[in-house]
Amino acid sequence: MSDVGTVRDHGPAASAGADADATSGTFAQGLRPDWVALAGEIGPGFAARAANFDETDTFVAENYAELTARRFFSAGVPAELGGGGASHRELCAVLRELARHCGSTALALSMHTHLLAATVWRWRQQQPVEPLLRRIVEEQIVLVSTGASDWLDSSGRAERVEGGYRVTGRKIFGSGAPAGTLLITSAVYDDPADGPTVLHFPVPLAAEGVTVLNNWRTLGMRASGSHDVLLENVFVPEGAVSLRRPQGQWHTFFNVVVTVALPLVLSVYVGVAEAAANLARGIARKKSQDRLDPNLPYLLGEMDNALVTTQLAVQGMVDLCDDYAFDPTVQTANAVLIRKTVAANACIQTVEKAFEVVGGGAFFRSVGLERLLRDVHGAQFHPLQEKRQHLFSGRVALGLDPVA
Repeated sequence: MSDVGTVRDHGPAASAGADADATSGTFAQGLRPDWVALAGEIGPGFAARAANFDETDTFVAENYAELTARRFFSAGVPAELGGGGASHRELCAVLRELARHCGSTALALSMHTHLLAATVWRWRQQQPVEPLLRRIVEEQIVLVSTGASDWLDSSGRAERVEGGYRVTGRKIFGSGAPAGTLLITSAVYDDPADGPTVLHFPVPLAAEGVTVLNNWRTLGMRASGSHDVLLENVFVPEGAVSLRRPQGQWHTFFNVVVTVALPLVLSVYVGVAEAAANLARGIARKKSQDRLDPNLPYLLGEMDNALVTTQLAVQGMVDLCDDYAFDPTVQTANAVLIRKTVAANACIQTVEKAFEVVGGGAFFRSVGLERLLRDVHGAQFHPLQEKRQHLFSGRVALGLDPVA
């Protein structure tokens, strides 16, 4: 039996072997890789290293080096700007494919990718972000996000100084930070006129006062390098501030972020769930050759139902984004958030059912399911967490402001 409900839409890309110009970093006119096929090509190498990275809490630096060499970090930059021209839909499929081989690599890449995708959306709205997109192509800049941990309230403080601000704070869940170039973060400024105001800005990870802490010791996604990033009196020029918003309030900015980012991030967990289901099916077939456990078909059916549920939910999220053609409203964000909860729960259920299919043998690390089970539990912690989503959606249904 093939993967249940698996979609392999490689899009209209040219050959996976299309090469970038070694000096400009751009692709030959009319040529670009089939990014999904390329992810499938490099995936087995990632899979061969995944267990060791996980067991040693080591960042997937070798995988990141290969992604850089293959120019995955500029895959989503529009071809008009010299990038790989991958659509949002293709980027989701790339992350899903990579996650089948190494969840930590895919998750770390998704954090860069969702920031890049949000920037592409802004470029499509004719906002002045073209210089950043061109730099990502030319320098293979790796973006690191702190948005999920900061969310509406943000954290840290910004103090006004001549020419800008001095920022101090500790940012958590900085996935990919060991190989990062630019931290996309925020801090709270106590504006004398407007009160607590969240400032959004980039900070070079090599800037004075920025320290990546080696403290990522976790249950799952152990190799994603999601360390804390410490900011100590870091200077942020006034011109670097891209957004100012009231602290703790829902802003149109989040309608964009939710709709662009969550399909990318949850695609990672679908890939993890698919890997677990495939592994469980293979083991179940071997076990059933000698004697068929009468409960096994039921367990496989339950597992496949859960897998299709998460595949459909994430496909719905991808469709709502519509390759950046969505309407950035609260209603759109709410629809994505509901599907995020459904997808996260079904991903976890899929891998837990895969465990049940395999039985006691799944408890052994050598089988590979144990790592997938730990990794997939990360799905529940991306915003909005389930109860917060319920509250958000319930308030939207009542016509209230989505945030209490």
